[in-house]
Amino acid sequence: MRKNITKLLAGFACLCAFGVAAPSFADAPAKPEAVAAAVATPAVTPAPDAAPAAVAPAAAAAAAATPAPAAAPVANKGDTSFMMICTVLVILMTIPGLALFYGGLVRSKNMLSVLMQVFMVFALVVVLWCIYGYSVAFTEKTAFFGGFDRLFLNGIWDPVKGTFASAATFSKGVVIPEFVFVAFQGTFAAITCSLIVGAFAERAKFSAVLAFVVLWFTFAYLPAAHMVWFWTGPDAITNAATSASEALKAGWIWQKGALDFAGGTVVHINAAIAGLVGAIMIGKRVGYGRESMAPHSLTMTMIGASLLWVGWFGFNAGSSLEAGDVAALAFVNTMLATAAATLSWVFGEWITKGKPSMLGGASGAVAGLVAITPAAGFVGPMGGLVIGLLAGIVCLWGVNGLKRLIGADDSLDVFGVHGVGGILGALLTGVFAAPQLGGQGIFDYVTNKMSADPYSIGHQVWVQAQAVGTTIIWSAVVSVIAYKLVDIVIGLRVPEEEEREGLDITSHGEQAYHG
Repeated sequence: MRKNITKLLAGFACLCAFGVAAPSFADAPAKPEAVAAAVATPAVTPAPDAAPAAVAPAAAAAAAATPAPAAAPVANKGDTSFMMICTVLVILMTIPGLALFYGGLVRSKNMLSVLMQVFMVFALVVVLWCIYGYSVAFTEKTAFFGGFDRLFLNGIWDPVKGTFASAATFSKGVVIPEFVFVAFQGTFAAITCSLIVGAFAERAKFSAVLAFVVLWFTFAYLPAAHMVWFWTGPDAITNAATSASEALKAGWIWQKGALDFAGGTVVHINAAIAGLVGAIMIGKRVGYGRESMAPHSLTMTMIGASLLWVGWFGFNAGSSLEAGDVAALAFVNTMLATAAATLSWVFGEWITKGKPSMLGGASGAVAGLVAITPAAGFVGPMGGLVIGLLAGIVCLWGVNGLKRLIGADDSLDVFGVHGVGGILGALLTGVFAAPQLGGQGIFDYVTNKMSADPYSIGHQVWVQAQAVGTTIIWSAVVSVIAYKLVDIVIGLRVPEEEEREGLDITSHGEQAYHG
């Protein structure tokens, strides 16, 4: 263990040395063409919230007399403030929301270990995101990986011009500060990696968790984010030719036209597959199926679920990147679908098991949040209602019937809720985005209005299925390799005697409760 820590410290020292020795990153100017802000697809995107401002007659006459270069778009302070608040809300979702939700579900002897894993994974990923993650996910290079134009967040501040770079939104001529986009997307990366730890809670080595997260974040999350969300923005699209050329610069799944408003594939399915693979490869907890492993504090779980629900408004509404109509739609869908899923889960449990439970209510809420995530800005409220109702019932089956079929000890039902809910939501997005069902339909950036072409539900569901399948395969392959490497070098699991005593004491030397 000391050797492993020594290697980690040595590697970190080398990284710091490289950062000191590297040329001044501030000297490199920003590359606007390499920066993208995207949470939708070219086929169906949120309708822009900002209409072009009317031009005063005097200004128009002056412009006609003396042509002047177009001024660069300036970020609106309202949009900027909105995105900063949404970023804080996503942080709230993870710490303390997800941490308390998970912490209450484990046994008391492992409470702090789960809190520590979520807390440290969040911090680790934020650092990695700012060093290289953002650049790989959101700059232009290939259809699968970005480049290194934003390594160490290089080029966002231009000391020569004294200006900060901006990131595109879904409206032509509307931007937000790129640093705000960096922070917002960084919280997405951090919560995705934190979700995974619930699948193998109560038995994994702390050092192994951190090492796995570094590998999985680099080779699974970043390519998925780039493939699904990267594009160069709408401003360069003026005709069919530029629309086609800009689409070729986008991520591979984006080019196919898949819809993922806020992370059904990138976040939930991606993390759920990694968690399921980990639960299988690490093995079942000691005494699983023979000893009681009931949650030690459903009070904590309820508090965590409530914080997740509140924070999720930032997660979904913020993915519109503007404080406008689409953000409002995502907000309403998040509220309605979550409430519907809570009801359907609890009533489904009440019918099948005879009693409604607090755990069922909290789990149903999370299932609804997961399922509406990819659809939030694309579907109408009644589409969101149906997605929520179905998510509660389907995810209830996921954590009971499907879990028994798989036979894995997914400790906190990461796959049953996030995997099943994410897949359901991603597929139903293709259905309820249809205008005939109250959805947003297709936005055409050439004409800058809703497309007159008919929306094909069958085709869009097929495209959604391709995105889901790609995410499952990519995450599974990377996860198997990453877990195996970590097992060889560090070992994935704590010894049996340490597991029985509890990870709070054996891994961290402290207890959540005394006396």
